[in-house]
Amino acid sequence: MEPFPREQAAARICMVSSFATELLEIKSKEPSLHVLVIPGNPGIAAFYKDFVEALYENLGGQASVTAVGHISHSQKDSEHGRLFSMHEQIDHKVDFIEQELQHSEQSIVLVGHSIGAYIGLEVFKRLQNKIKMFVGLYPFLKLNKNSVTQSAIGYIARSSLLSKGVSLLASFIGSLQPSIIRGIVRRFLGTSWSVTAVDVACCHLLKYHTMRNVLFMAMTEFQKLTEEPDWMFVRAKEDKIAFLFGVDDHWGPLSHLEEISKRAPEVTLSVETEGHTHGYCCNEPGSFWVADYVANFIKTQKRH
Repeated sequence: MEPFPREQAAARICMVSSFATELLEIKSKEPSLHVLVIPGNPGIAAFYKDFVEALYENLGGQASVTAVGHISHSQKDSEHGRLFSMHEQIDHKVDFIEQELQHSEQSIVLVGHSIGAYIGLEVFKRLQNKIKMFVGLYPFLKLNKNSVTQSAIGYIARSSLLSKGVSLLASFIGSLQPSIIRGIVRRFLGTSWSVTAVDVACCHLLKYHTMRNVLFMAMTEFQKLTEEPDWMFVRAKEDKIAFLFGVDDHWGPLSHLEEISKRAPEVTLSVETEGHTHGYCCNEPGSFWVADYVANFIKTQKRH
């Protein structure tokens, strides 16, 4: 078999309930499914380019794949500094599906990464007749009291003054010469990051409005995630749900995997032991491995 050249994911802006929404998509000519990828936080669709392309390829071009960015986690400040809570980002994903996939014949598979897994479950709950299955990747479903990183982010996010300070610093770095910005991003964010991920961080993340929204959303996540997940819903849909956990991931520790296995024993649970990280989408090996995992789950489900 000749390997066909990889399809490139295309970026476009789509208006959803009057909010400019960044999409990254590959449309299949004859799709049997539509896979919708919900990012973590920062909710920048462009971070998932390698993942979207690899997933499309692994599904043999039989499914359209779309990553939907969060409102105002973007290059352009289309919403004029307005801040959006996690709840508003959930509504936004529901609105997107109802608007863009209203008349589509294909089943929808939701794939949520990190807090996107929590958002995806909420969307699944609201649109049960439209969603065929759900996959949570390195899921952030409840707070981890042992995580120093989470405590630090929570502390900054709760303080309007600190959030503004961090956002100003980010936008200052973003205003420097491109080569200097890249050096800083490489050094502090991603020594193992792909060129694509470094570019995305430089262009989208280092903006005042994006960073304010990342921190504001984090504050609202942390408030909500003090509550337990909706185990009744997870149990009701357990044969249609899969979670992939990482070995050393403070956002989705293995204690959460154990809890899911007790509460909803039929959920498909896997642990990635290849050494990829929570931010798997920021490098090619992680993107390819996780795309393979998701594609295999979808294919297995389709056979049932």
